Amino acid sequence: MPTPSVILAIESSCDDTGVAIIRGREVLSNAIANQTVHEQYGGVVPELASRAHAQNIVPTLESALKTAKISVEEIDAVAYTRGPGLMGSLHVGTAFAKSWAWAHGIPMVPVNHMQAHILAHFLAPDPSPSFPFLCLTVSGGHTQLVQVDGPLDMTILGETKDDAAGEAFDKVAKLMGLPYPGGPILDRMAAEGDGLEFAFTKPKVEGLDMSFSGLKTQIWQFLQQHVQRNPSFIEARKHDIAASVQRAILNILMDKVETAVEQTGIARVAIAGGVSANRGLRARLQAKEDRAGWQVYIPPLAYCTDNAAMIAMAGSLLFEAGGRGILSDEPVPRWTF
Repeated sequence: MPTPSVILAIESSCDDTGVAIIRGREVLSNAIANQTVHEQYGGVVPELASRAHAQNIVPTLESALKTAKISVEEIDAVAYTRGPGLMGSLHVGTAFAKSWAWAHGIPMVPVNHMQAHILAHFLAPDPSPSFPFLCLTVSGGHTQLVQVDGPLDMTILGETKDDAAGEAFDKVAKLMGLPYPGGPILDRMAAEGDGLEFAFTKPKVEGLDMSFSGLKTQIWQFLQQHVQRNPSFIEARKHDIAASVQRAILNILMDKVETAVEQTGIARVAIAGGVSANRGLRARLQAKEDRAGWQVYIPPLAYCTDNAAMIAMAGSLLFEAGGRGILSDEPVPRWTF
């Protein structure tokens, strides 16, 4: 039996600097340096994110190596996020990963960030889904419904035509005066509210594509109208507003997933990305497992948001399939697959 590959991975697509080391499917370390500087601006400032990555990447690497108790000589390949993401952030991680790998004579493997979110399901110890399966990947920057026929064989069945679901959560939270990032706060508030209290119109989008821009505008107008009549409206009804907004966004997502299951006949459904940590989405999917017989795969919270362990898993599968990068590879901020 071949010895599992040891992969060191670097993730720097947005505002978190991640370095992880895995052996096969086993995560030996998964270090993350979060950036709190963006909170005062209500969103990620690309220039500040790039600077923070440059400051954090070396200590994060040292922490990952120390935790994993792995020497540089034991590392078989260095995987890194080539895209999609913020150009400046990607540049820092890409340049560091390529130069560090070259300096130590280690092969480098560029990874697509969105594919890595899906492949996080193959990290130990949770059971991984059998092929084929459907994966709803939802984050602040992307919303995609993907058919996964193999670890390196994925087809996008549908995606958002404008805003991502995670962006819609964060923007509505900002309209409500919640601190950044507001999506997780909105999720917690929704648990204490009535999602049927306020109704929002669902956008009509053909096929398996989605749209959240119109819904976001609709909610903004709704809040404005009510605040004009009662300045205390948001504070007084915040839990019901949060629950109603969450229900509207999740209805869009679940309708498309249900349609995909009907069209493909694939009842193995996974979720990935930052919004896969949303308790409402998890509950809706688990209900489908109970009532409709779906096989549902929900990643551990540590692998929902951006992290380097998922980059390592994707890198490991690519490396085993013969995938290699070269020094001239540049970041691809809008890299699709």
